[in-house]
Amino acid sequence: MGDSFTEGLWDGPDGDAGPENPDAPLRGWADVLASQLSARRVAAGDAPLEYANLAVRGRLLRPIVTHQVPAALGLGADLVSLVGGGNDILRPAADVDRLARELESAVVRLRAAGVDVLLGTGVDAAGSPLVKATRSRVAVYNAHIWSMARRHGAYVVDLWGMRSLMDWRMWAEDRIHLTTDGHARVAQAALVGLGLAPDDERWDDPLAPQPPTPRLEQLRGDAAWVRTHVYPWATRRLRGRSSGDQRTAKRPVPAPVETV
Repeated sequence: MGDSFTEGLWDGPDGDAGPENPDAPLRGWADVLASQLSARRVAAGDAPLEYANLAVRGRLLRPIVTHQVPAALGLGADLVSLVGGGNDILRPAADVDRLARELESAVVRLRAAGVDVLLGTGVDAAGSPLVKATRSRVAVYNAHIWSMARRHGAYVVDLWGMRSLMDWRMWAEDRIHLTTDGHARVAQAALVGLGLAPDDERWDDPLAPQPPTPRLEQLRGDAAWVRTHVYPWATRRLRGRSSGDQRTAKRPVPAPVETV
């Protein structure tokens, strides 16, 4: 459950997904995680995992909690990932404490039904020219997430602590969504968070360093990013629109997972 992060922007199984092709099929870290869990089941002689993905890009936390959580309960889920609030925190007036209360109410409801819950922290955006303005809000939200996980026996995928995500090569050209490699690393981090993989730091090793980008080239890239990605996003917000308007979940009902 969640927003574009869990829907899988911009990881396309055919390699053609990206901001320039928003309707291309998507995979993403949750699909990769489901595939890995399914492969383990099959290897143990069990039936393949049945998996649904209810996430829709652009969703705020309240619609995730009020629509996706009841849907997951209605589907009889055993394990859910619940990662949301990032779109809310991008708004300057976001009330992080209120968001945490809404998230925790969903966790309580799921745990009361016997469902295992995987939460996710926000990413450390210290290196982003604009998104780093949300860093303090994300840090407070993360503290709430760790606390509610301890209180209710939930799992956490620690995105803030992933060193590899500090490298821009893990991010698509919009600087908000992950590349295929980024999604693959998050799937591994999720296995670690679930206690199903050793906490071996090799999977999160930083990439080989690149030569520094000349200052003028960096400024030009930042300007192009603002023009191509930030301005359309801000325009949608001012008009009360979302990239997920008229979209539905890509995988609304559980179905056996094909291992990849």
